[in-house]
Amino acid sequence: MNQTTASVTTGTLRVPDATLYYEVRGSGPVVVLVGAPMDARSFEPLADLLAADHTVLTTDPRGINRSKVDDPGRDSTPEQRADDLSRLLTHLGAGPAAVLGSSGGAVSVLALAQAHPEQVHTVIAHEPPLDELLADREELRERTEDIIATYLAGDALGAGRKFLAVANIHLPDEVVEHMFGGEQGPQDAADAHFQYAHMLRPTTRWVPDFDRLRSGSPRIVVGIGEESGGQLCERTSLALADGLGIAPTRFPGDHVGFAEDPGAFDTRLRAVLRGD
Repeated sequence: MNQTTASVTTGTLRVPDATLYYEVRGSGPVVVLVGAPMDARSFEPLADLLAADHTVLTTDPRGINRSKVDDPGRDSTPEQRADDLSRLLTHLGAGPAAVLGSSGGAVSVLALAQAHPEQVHTVIAHEPPLDELLADREELRERTEDIIATYLAGDALGAGRKFLAVANIHLPDEVVEHMFGGEQGPQDAADAHFQYAHMLRPTTRWVPDFDRLRSGSPRIVVGIGEESGGQLCERTSLALADGLGIAPTRFPGDHVGFAEDPGAFDTRLRAVLRGD
């Protein structure tokens, strides 16, 4: 099923155990924007800017929003999400591509680089939550399990507060209450449940194969927000860069800088893609 609205072509692709929703914009060199748990909507402003001279692919990760899974009780692993991305690129006849993944999506694109290096030439991992690379990994595992248990016990606001505390992200209390304590529609509630129950654990416990990434053909870039100082994902990103033997690359904003200031992020991303 495909339909074209203005410059955006939407489609679905059947993959093992799921049906993926995707969007394609523009024409030119292929860039893929990947989130988890964020869906394609989070990247719309950045995708629109890049589409001026790129073919931009965005997708909802399996189990989130419009990408439906056959078994909602099954975990979503980085390996599965990497396979999904590989199948999308093959389906579209696109690649080798540049891929930018943010947060859990950064873990997905690292898994893609390991499993299908021939399909990507540049992989930008923007603030991947790779907790297992840190010395306090055992404490982080325990706190993550507490977050999940709190959410599954029905305390969404409490889980959100614990999540931000672990991430070392400080927001005004009224913002936190709006983000995690307000009324949610059925789809948003289902997405939040899937994230806590089936994405958070396998994503934060994934460990990259440094030898494979270092020796593979794709160029790997580790992105960190300029305003992410002291946050958990700055720590994990620095550990990733150290393991790869490369210097991290700073991007505008913080963990979600691509959504908060897409113009500045687009300028920086283009420079990184050029190798500047």
